[in-house]
Amino acid sequence: MSSIMSKLQHRTWTKDVYLITTDPSLIPIKTLNEAFASEDVYWAKPLPEQVMRETLQNSLCFGLYELDQSTVADVEDTASTELESTGSFIGIARCITDFITFIYLTDVYINPLYQGKGLGTWLVSCVQEVIESMPYLRRSLLFTGDWKRSVPFYEKIMGMTVLESGKGKDGGIGQGLAVLMRKGKGDPSIETAANS
Repeated sequence: MSSIMSKLQHRTWTKDVYLITTDPSLIPIKTLNEAFASEDVYWAKPLPEQVMRETLQNSLCFGLYELDQSTVADVEDTASTELESTGSFIGIARCITDFITFIYLTDVYINPLYQGKGLGTWLVSCVQEVIESMPYLRRSLLFTGDWKRSVPFYEKIMGMTVLESGKGKDGGIGQGLAVLMRKGKGDPSIETAANS
């Protein structure tokens, strides 16, 4: 009997010449780090290759690839090494999860050359399909600073709602869930502030 984790880490979806897979070993770390170094990924920065590899291995990753036309028909039989040589990595959605009760969506990225084709919607829909298959899930969560595009997008595609809470007056009991945060050394704004 396979574990919930192994079932979730070996999923694939296909659409036209595109493939989404939850196999983190297929994600080209150099290409991902190049994306993380770009202005398109404003919320993160590149990591040393081994650290990025561990990050991906310890997450539930949804890699998005454009397949070579000759590979499309054989996608179910494609070995990992074949995919690496015939598919182009074009996007990712990474989830931090215990695979049972909690999932946090982060690092959603589509190569700008492929944006506007519905691939981001498809990618996040695949994430949502997995989330909905988790019978003991208590909460899914994500953070975004993009109120104009991302908030309406995630509300529509994932049924997410903005968590509203308020601190109690004069130190009293607050209302709603309290989401607390402390930025770490890896946050891009920490490095920016230190260099100012």
